[in-house]
Amino acid sequence: MSRTCEGRIVIITGAGGGLGAAHARVLASEGAKVVVNDINEPAAQAVVDEITAAGGEAVVNTSDITNYDDSLNAVKQAIDTFGDLHAVVNNAGINRDRMFASMTESDWDAIMAVHLKGHFCISSHAVHYWRGLSKEGRAVDARIINTSSGAGLQGSVGQSNYAAAKAGIAALTLTQAAELGRYGITVNGLVPVARTGMTTAVEAMAQRMAKPEDGSFDYFAPENVSSLVAWLVSPLSAHVTGRLFEAEGGKVAIADGWRSTEPVDKGERWDPAELTDAVAQLLAREVPAQKVFGS
Repeated sequence: MSRTCEGRIVIITGAGGGLGAAHARVLASEGAKVVVNDINEPAAQAVVDEITAAGGEAVVNTSDITNYDDSLNAVKQAIDTFGDLHAVVNNAGINRDRMFASMTESDWDAIMAVHLKGHFCISSHAVHYWRGLSKEGRAVDARIINTSSGAGLQGSVGQSNYAAAKAGIAALTLTQAAELGRYGITVNGLVPVARTGMTTAVEAMAQRMAKPEDGSFDYFAPENVSSLVAWLVSPLSAHVTGRLFEAEGGKVAIADGWRSTEPVDKGERWDPAELTDAVAQLLAREVPAQKVFGS
């Protein structure tokens, strides 16, 4: 039976554990050659060892995704080791949760560096490579898969830094898709719910997401999300770009983004006091947004 990612060469960031490690294992089992990127070299090596023991192909890369120059080495390693690059899966992330009134500058900067800048660096170098191939007249069938979050789509109490970064990643995904299609690059986003070190840091969440002991379907297993990642990496998804996919258990959905509503149009400048009634009209006919997580 053919595998969906046969021969595809993929960089996965933050692949030493959690979702990234699951993505690496599943993609390798589907025939991909994987660059396992993580600053924790022993963790990345353990994932590579697991993949190679199962007959797959993978290598460790420890490039710092927040450092633009160093992140180039991940792209170079993929090309030097496997001869090409077909996809970047931006997965790496951290938490620095605090209520906004208690948040420090370092809390904010750390999240923006790993999540938002981290989504830029390796992708930028990969795009330069693919654009060069396209300009040479070579066929390109490339993928960028970004990782957003429900926190970024609807907000999350105690995570204003994380939510802002993930919202930025959602907007980045839409913009990249609009700009990069001309080079043969599709860009989609992932909104995952799964059992990882980040999601189970709170005891209540760890209990809720625990693996069932009775052998029934493991709803929160990260591999459930990785199946969608494998499809997005594969040639089967070449017609899909600019979407944010939600994945949880056996469920897959498309997140529907911001849309303009029917305006109230005076046809001339509003007096500020008049806007009370105008806004009341707008609010009366809106479709309410989903609630902010934790509210």
